[in-house]
Amino acid sequence: MPKFSYQAINEAGVTVKEVVEADSAEAVNSIILSRGQIPTQVSLAGGGAQVAGFKKLIERLTPVKAPELILFTKQFKTMLRAGVSMLKILEVLESQTENPNLKTVITTMSRDIQEGQSLVEAFGKHPHVFSPLYCGMVLAGENSGALPEVLDRLTFIIEHENKVRSEIKAALQYPLIVIGLLTGAFFILLTFVIPRFVGIFTRVGVDLPLPTKITMLMYQFLIQYWYFPLGITIALLVGLGYYFRSDQGKYVRDAVLLRVLVMGSMFIKAAMSRFASIFSILQSSGVSARDAMRILAGTIGNVAIAKEFEQINEQLEEGRGISEPLRSAKFFTPIVINMIAIGEESGNLDEMLKEVSDHYDVEMEYAMKKLSDAIGPLLTVGLAVVVGFFALAIFLPMWDMTKMVK
Repeated sequence: MPKFSYQAINEAGVTVKEVVEADSAEAVNSIILSRGQIPTQVSLAGGGAQVAGFKKLIERLTPVKAPELILFTKQFKTMLRAGVSMLKILEVLESQTENPNLKTVITTMSRDIQEGQSLVEAFGKHPHVFSPLYCGMVLAGENSGALPEVLDRLTFIIEHENKVRSEIKAALQYPLIVIGLLTGAFFILLTFVIPRFVGIFTRVGVDLPLPTKITMLMYQFLIQYWYFPLGITIALLVGLGYYFRSDQGKYVRDAVLLRVLVMGSMFIKAAMSRFASIFSILQSSGVSARDAMRILAGTIGNVAIAKEFEQINEQLEEGRGISEPLRSAKFFTPIVINMIAIGEESGNLDEMLKEVSDHYDVEMEYAMKKLSDAIGPLLTVGLAVVVGFFALAIFLPMWDMTKMVK
C-alpha cells in the first residue's frame, strides 16, 4: 500500500504534517476529514514523489482562477436554490466548465458523492481548488441547512479578495516594470556602450575621469569574475527558497513583510480587511468563534498573523471573549480590537466586523495611492542617478578630447 504525506489544519488551527498508508489520495483526504482536520496538501511519499510532482505541474499549468471559481460557486448556488439534485448540478457544471483541471475535479466529486461521501468531503479532497475557507463555509452551510445563503456569502468573499489582490498587483506592476527596464539598461550600457567609448578615449590618450574609471572597473569585474555574483545570487535564491518553505522561514518572511516601510502597513491593512470580512461572514453563518479562528489561521495568507490565531484560540478555550485575547496580539490594530469589543457588548459583532472591513478597504485604496505616489519620485531619482552617472562617464572624457582637438 503506498504511503502519502499530508499537511492539514487541526482543530486548534495548527498545521500538522504526517505520513499515512492509503490506497489513493482520496482515501487520505477521507482519513484527514475523519480526524476533524482540514487538508491543505496531500502528496505521495517516497517513490511516488515524481508522480506527485507531475500532478502538481499539471495543476499549475491549468490553475482554477478566481473568476472561474466565482462562476462555479454562483452556478452551484443558483441550481441548489432551484431544487436541482446534487448529482445533476455537478453533471451540468462539468459540461459547462472549460477549465480541464476544474472539469476533472467536478468528475471526481460526482463519483465521490455517488459513493456516499458528504459534500464537504468531496470538496476537501481538492485543496488546490477549494481552500480551507471554502470547505469550512460549505461545512457551515451543510450543518445550518442554509447552504445557498452561505455560498452567496462565499462568493462575496472570493470576489472581494480577488478585487484586493488585483489592486495590489496593479499598484506594484508599474514599479516592477520600471526596475526591470532600468536594470536591463544598466547592464547594456555597462557591457556594450561604455567599453567602446573607453577604447576610443584610450587611443586618443585622454586621461579617464573617475566616473569612467569606476565603470571600467565594474565592467572588468563583470567580465572576468561574472561567475562570482551569478553563483552568489543563485545560492542566495536557492537557500532562501528552501528556508522560506520551512515553518520558521515562512514566519520570518511574513513578519518582516509586515514591518517593511510603507509596504508593511499596506499588508497589515489587507490582512485586517480579509480577517474582518471572513470573520463577519463566518459569524453570520453560524460558525463558532473557535472554528472561525481555526479556518482563518489557514486562510489569512500570512503565517505571522496565523500564529496569533493559535494563541487566541487557546485563550478562547479558557472562556474569554474575542476582543481581550486580540489585545495581546502583535499585528491587530486598535480599531479592529475596539470594534470587536463594541460588537460583543452590543450583540452585533458581524455588523461591526463588516464596518471594519469596509473601513480597511478604503484604507487599502489610500495606502496603494500613497505607495504609488512614493514610488514614482524614487524611481525618477534612481533613473536620474543611473543615467547621470553613465552620462558623466561618457561626456567628461569627450569634453577633454574636444579640448585636445582645439
